[in-house]
Amino acid sequence: MNEKLHQYVNGVFAPYKGVKSVDELQADLLSDLQERFNELKKEGKDDETALEMTIDSIGDIEQTVQEVANLTRSLERQVLTNLSSSNLTNSDFAGVTAHKGKFAGSSLIGSDFSGSDLTGSTFKSSDVRDANFNGANLTDCTFSTLDLSNSTFNQSILVRTVFSKSSLAGVTFRDITMTDVKLTMTDLSKTTFENCTFDGADFTNSSLEGLNLDHQTFIGVKFDKAGLKDVTFRGATLKNVSFKGPALSKKFYRAIKTICFDDARMDKLTYAALKGLEADLSKVTVI
Repeated sequence: MNEKLHQYVNGVFAPYKGVKSVDELQADLLSDLQERFNELKKEGKDDETALEMTIDSIGDIEQTVQEVANLTRSLERQVLTNLSSSNLTNSDFAGVTAHKGKFAGSSLIGSDFSGSDLTGSTFKSSDVRDANFNGANLTDCTFSTLDLSNSTFNQSILVRTVFSKSSLAGVTFRDITMTDVKLTMTDLSKTTFENCTFDGADFTNSSLEGLNLDHQTFIGVKFDKAGLKDVTFRGATLKNVSFKGPALSKKFYRAIKTICFDDARMDKLTYAALKGLEADLSKVTVI
């Protein structure tokens, strides 16, 4: 009869095998049940009746076990995704899922995050040079006060992603739709953007001097107070794009005149705003 009791308990706990807190709960429960079974036997109950009454005495154990397992796994994930103040140079994070991960004050040089899901994660005050974020889901991620030099973001998912006060020299963004992405207070003059669509992106207070943005699409984008000297938008599409400079800043308005809009297409409102800033729109098509 002990064998049947063991089989019942093992069956209940089988889906959660390996979860430490559940393993401990199983051992304690089995001990208690064995004690209860022996008490019922001493009261004169036959084996079948004692077993049935023993099992009935524990109530809805399956729900309890599931709740314990879920809590344990949640806590384990929190521990695993807090990787702050760590030396993680050349680490392999390819394909991992680490929602709301924390990477503060860590060395992540050369690390591989390709294909990973890092939704809601924070990278702050870390060295992330030469990292690979190709194909990674970076929705709601924040990259702040970092060195991201020479990292790659090819076909990454960027939705409400924030890049602020960071070095992006040599960084490549390729084949991406940037939705409500913020690239603010950052030097982007040595960053590469290829085949990107910027939908609601914000470049406020960033330096884009000499940047090639040819043949890309900009919808609802802000270039307010940005450094725009010698930026090129050849063949680009601009809709509802904002170019607002600081009050009384001659430098910003002089920079507008150096921008190349040859063969660009833009809506009437964007065209009118740039015309008022005396941009060269002689080769622009209004849509």
